[in-house]
Amino acid sequence: MDKLKDLDVYIERYGAQLIDFIPTLLSALLILVLGWWFIKFVNRVIRKYFDGKDFDPTLYSFIKLLIDRSLKILLFVLVITQLGVETASLIAMIGAATLAVGLALQGSLANFAGGILILILRPFKVGDWIEAQSVSGTVSEISIFNTRITTFGNQIAIIPNGKLSNEKIVNYSILGVRREALSFGISYDSDIRKAKKILLDLVNSQEKVLKDTDKTPMVAVAGLQDSYVELTLRYWAKSEDFWALRWYVLEEGKVRLDKAGIEIPFPQHTVHLKNNNK
Repeated sequence: MDKLKDLDVYIERYGAQLIDFIPTLLSALLILVLGWWFIKFVNRVIRKYFDGKDFDPTLYSFIKLLIDRSLKILLFVLVITQLGVETASLIAMIGAATLAVGLALQGSLANFAGGILILILRPFKVGDWIEAQSVSGTVSEISIFNTRITTFGNQIAIIPNGKLSNEKIVNYSILGVRREALSFGISYDSDIRKAKKILLDLVNSQEKVLKDTDKTPMVAVAGLQDSYVELTLRYWAKSEDFWALRWYVLEEGKVRLDKAGIEIPFPQHTVHLKNNNK
């Protein structure tokens, strides 16, 4: 009988507490449902916004993930606070854990911050030809922690974003056109004006050489070297035509100068022998 009485007491006590807790539980569930719906709504708005903008896909994925996780953490804190759980100690534990992880991953955090800067400032994008950290190639992937570059020899170079964001970057594709400056050396006995005309006619005959008013091809004397006169040939071309055009002009320029009898001299040194015999 005593045990039955004790059971009745427990049921009455905890049953009353449960009944008193039901409104709190229902309000927490309501916050959870409304919060979850709000997060989905925000994700849809973000997706629609980025669909109409020219943003890097990596930046879109990162921002979407960051906002989604931040809202879910906030929703979790609101729900457990509504349930009566003390959040001060929980937040302190999360802060301490975040600090410990941050100290352990300083290098990774630097790369993370560099990735954010690259995605926001956009010094280059996927498909651009860049030169950075003594590596030249086409950007094949931009992630949060590193950037992948496909080199001219079809190798993959992986550069940490921390270093990439703090060093010099040369982007050869961002403007869409590039200016070439090829050097040809001719002998001092050669006709300079004739050589200049041959090279200028060569580039003017190429359809892929740009001939706008401010991008007219030109040939000039760049210097008087020890054994040759240096001519510089300058022209503009679209980035996608640049390399093929460069290789052709170099080869065809040599061929045409040879046919015209214009010598491209080898390096020469004059040696004076002194006879010390009396």
